[in-house]
Amino acid sequence: MRLQPGHPLLARSLRPWAAMLLTFCTVVVIVLGVLLAHQSRTGGLDQAIDSWMIRSLEGHKSLLRWLTAPAELLPAGLTSLIMVAACLVTGRLKGAILATTAVPIASALCDSLIKPLVHRSDLAYPSGHVTSISALAAMLTVLLVLPPQPLIEWRARMLIPLITGVLACGVAIAVVGLRWHFFTDTIGGAALGTGTVCALALVLDLPAVSRRLAALTAWLLSRSVAFTLRPGWPRAARGCAGRRGSPRSKRRRRPAAASGDWVSASRWRRSR
Repeated sequence: MRLQPGHPLLARSLRPWAAMLLTFCTVVVIVLGVLLAHQSRTGGLDQAIDSWMIRSLEGHKSLLRWLTAPAELLPAGLTSLIMVAACLVTGRLKGAILATTAVPIASALCDSLIKPLVHRSDLAYPSGHVTSISALAAMLTVLLVLPPQPLIEWRARMLIPLITGVLACGVAIAVVGLRWHFFTDTIGGAALGTGTVCALALVLDLPAVSRRLAALTAWLLSRSVAFTLRPGWPRAARGCAGRRGSPRSKRRRRPAAASGDWVSASRWRRSR
């Protein structure tokens, strides 16, 4: 199916809500980062929630490790690849770009930018697992639930936020129960993953980005057509080279006689 670079990710009525959600997530990440910067001890909120969760989940480490599986590299990457393929088949170029970039960009912001800046208790804030699963959940919601023409019917669409929300909560509970992160780390990770997807969706829906994607799509289409036609000219070139360079090309050729010189032409035919 032909790619549609102008197909929006978000309906026009949803973009102000996405912008507000992006602002809220940004504020949460920044405020928590400032409050928790260079801290090695837990605060009152973390101590109360973490201690209760650790006591409640003690002895269930195998279950907790299983709950963190959706945020691991292989499941998250496989889900993203499936969504990329689905978007390409249905002609949604922006959807394929969002599915390709959502989790990697959120993870890069978490691991390479925010963790070194905040530097809380051996790079604990924000949680990388919760960031990945939140970005994955938000990406699935945007692609399967929110577009003007969703990929699935409305009954199934209602299950997507529910299932992804349960998985994200399970990952957050597991990383706290395993003592990998504090409770506030999971809040920051959820805000970072969700805000990254909102930002990407809003940027991809900008008119300037749509025009550039349309130009890029047209260029790629022209190059693919040229490449498709390319196998024809090497055979012609080899044929020309064979006629010029082969021993057959050394035989006598008809002289370039002037117009009306029929005598020279007839002599050349008799001499062959």
